[in-house]
Amino acid sequence: MYVHGHHESVLRSHRWRTAENSAGHLLPHLKPHQSLLDVGCGPGTITADLANLVGHVTALETSEEVLGLARGEVTSPNVTFAVGDVHALSFADNTFDVVHAHQVLQHVADPVRALREMGRVCRPGGLVAVRDSDYAGFIWYPMLPELDEWLRLYRAMARRAGGEPDAGRRLLHWARQAGFTDISAGSSTWCYATPQERQFWGGMWAQRIKNSSIATQALESGHATQADLDRLSAAWLAWADDPSAWFSVVHGELLCVAGPLPT
Repeated sequence: MYVHGHHESVLRSHRWRTAENSAGHLLPHLKPHQSLLDVGCGPGTITADLANLVGHVTALETSEEVLGLARGEVTSPNVTFAVGDVHALSFADNTFDVVHAHQVLQHVADPVRALREMGRVCRPGGLVAVRDSDYAGFIWYPMLPELDEWLRLYRAMARRAGGEPDAGRRLLHWARQAGFTDISAGSSTWCYATPQERQFWGGMWAQRIKNSSIATQALESGHATQADLDRLSAAWLAWADDPSAWFSVVHGELLCVAGPLPT
């Protein structure tokens, strides 16, 4: 289950993402002749950028409803759309030159199986590129106690939904378990520090913690009351209004060279 859901506050965050700010580890390796599978494409802003750099992109999502978000955003003629499950992809072996997934493995039930499937559909010598944030690695100032509470609540809700919110640090381990041996591992960050960035990030989370699927699940499970969510939302707004406020989101990222399929 995707813990965030698709409330406007969630989509606002997703639509901010570009290939430049979210797939920088992959961009130097893309070539115009390549075919690319974009797993968990969301509203498609990264997909659209990738389509300008390769020959063809297949944008994958879990349902037609979610895929409709990308259909409305992506107009490139070299993009096709597909519904599927990353644990059991419907594509033949060795179909794509590149398989890309951004902020996906933290939400899936079995990230190792997902990586194996991504490797299966990637041709030998091609690249599997993944990037996931690591919530336990988030740091911020000022150190408001309500933001510590927000982080504990989110991590509890993510794990309750079957995901792993601290995925970034686990990517290399998962890839090795999936059978990859030629792996380049690294990290990168998003940082929100300007007045505009603080209003975007803080305002987005102020709404998200009250109105998205996270809030619904927290209330239904008894992990929080409405008063709790209101208090956390107010803290995010207070953080955004502080001229000294700063927030850094750390990501783990991998480039895995696909090998021959096991016999």
